[in-house]
Amino acid sequence: MNITPFSPSISTSHQILPHDIPAIAARGFRAIICNRPDDEEPGQPSAAQIEAAAKNAGLGFAYLPAVSGHLTEADAAAMAAALDRLPSPVLAFCRSGARSIRLAQMASELAAASGAVPSYDIVIVGGGSAGIATAASILKRDRKISLAIIEPSEDHYYQPGWTMVGAGIFDREFTHRKEARVIPRGAHWIKAAVAGFLPEQNQVTLNDGRVVHYRVLIACPGIKLDWDAVPGLTRTLGRNGVTSNYGYDLAPYTDSLVRQLRGGRALFTQPVMPIKCAGAPQKAMYLSCNRWEKAAVLDKIDVQFHTAGAVLFGVPAYVPALMEYVKRYDAKLNFQSRLVAVDGESRTATFEQKQADAAHLIDIHFDMLHAVPPQVAPDFVRASPLAAPSGFIEVDEITLRHKRYANIFGLGDACSASNAKTAAAARKQAPLVAVNALSVLRGGEPVVAYDGYGSCPLTVEAGKVVLAEFGYGGKLLPSFPKWLIDGTRPSRLSWLLKDTILPPVYWHGMLKGREWLVKPQPIAGGG
Repeated sequence: MNITPFSPSISTSHQILPHDIPAIAARGFRAIICNRPDDEEPGQPSAAQIEAAAKNAGLGFAYLPAVSGHLTEADAAAMAAALDRLPSPVLAFCRSGARSIRLAQMASELAAASGAVPSYDIVIVGGGSAGIATAASILKRDRKISLAIIEPSEDHYYQPGWTMVGAGIFDREFTHRKEARVIPRGAHWIKAAVAGFLPEQNQVTLNDGRVVHYRVLIACPGIKLDWDAVPGLTRTLGRNGVTSNYGYDLAPYTDSLVRQLRGGRALFTQPVMPIKCAGAPQKAMYLSCNRWEKAAVLDKIDVQFHTAGAVLFGVPAYVPALMEYVKRYDAKLNFQSRLVAVDGESRTATFEQKQADAAHLIDIHFDMLHAVPPQVAPDFVRASPLAAPSGFIEVDEITLRHKRYANIFGLGDACSASNAKTAAAARKQAPLVAVNALSVLRGGEPVVAYDGYGSCPLTVEAGKVVLAEFGYGGKLLPSFPKWLIDGTRPSRLSWLLKDTILPPVYWHGMLKGREWLVKPQPIAGGG
């Protein structure tokens, strides 16, 4: 197939055959438009045959026959309407592809001339864990509403798996899917980046100048990893012994460094909160130490954990179990020690350390540095009317509705709620926001409440996990009875959950709108 991209939402091709459809679907297309009239030449497959193959592959389809050399405004209008209706990206075809290209141009010109602004019942900003799960939960409840997901990336990642990639347990590709594969059926994918919000006009502006209108907005664009906030870090990542499990391309380097290190100094850092998965920085340390222990080289490695915080973990109930492993691995804890610069060539890390009321800088040589970057709200969020003083999307902690705009919700890493920023939190938030957003869309008020639930499976060694589950204020919120899993103690069953159960729950449960163990609960006193 000779496929020619026209825009992020549409590509064109010459005549396709029914047996081409699986390959087309595998390339990420979600709908097909046939611009070729039936019986234009002998042996040509009919539109009905193409439609049957498309539907069998789960793709949308439209038959918009147009006569070569006689394209009309009506043809352009039909093309524009189909592109607005069908899930994107779309593949349009005719005999040679020329008609489809021209119709795509005419449809684009028609939309520009009319000044039409695409409008949806619900617009979701962000196609990560929170956005996809919320879209799936909404469409599971109401397939008739119009819903768009704005997401520029073609790739989707199971980020909780990167710790396991860095430990040599998961293959990197195990954590990756193409974005088109996870967009829920019935959602329109707008493949673009957001430039800003116009909440008074119920509009989102895109970086290519387009505007999208909504009745309800759900904002979950994730968090920004601010690598450049640490001078020297960006230019040495992935080399000179500097790595991070916070990057898809970097986690395999963690695995390589740990395998190769047989002596010297290994530094693990944690920046100022908030960050996504607050336990991940120390998980990297525990799993690395466990491998060095098995290789009988741990006693030759000076392991240091430097955290900008004042405690090892924010929920005290889990600290005793973690401290047992800190002692077992002879790791040196350095509290209120913040990474402020890296010189990769000389393998030197600079920390700002607070002692009493004073702070001073200290340079430490390393053989391996696992660095976690400071993390902030995305730039377009921080500069928008939606931002709280913290820069994150300002939401009510119970309903996750915006505090100032009644038809806007926020969830995931980008919202201001004080819960832990984890995929488990997004899994709990997504159905809740789905229910509350649909209630507001229909003229009601939010009806279900969020308790701040988050989970952090702290992998303390290969085969054992301390399953931290907690809500607002550090309240323990275990999913399982204590006789089955005591989350405050290392458990092999918790490892099974992390290693074997949670990845398919993510891909085939959370992202499909299956709400196992996360059923939304009514607001107290709300009936």
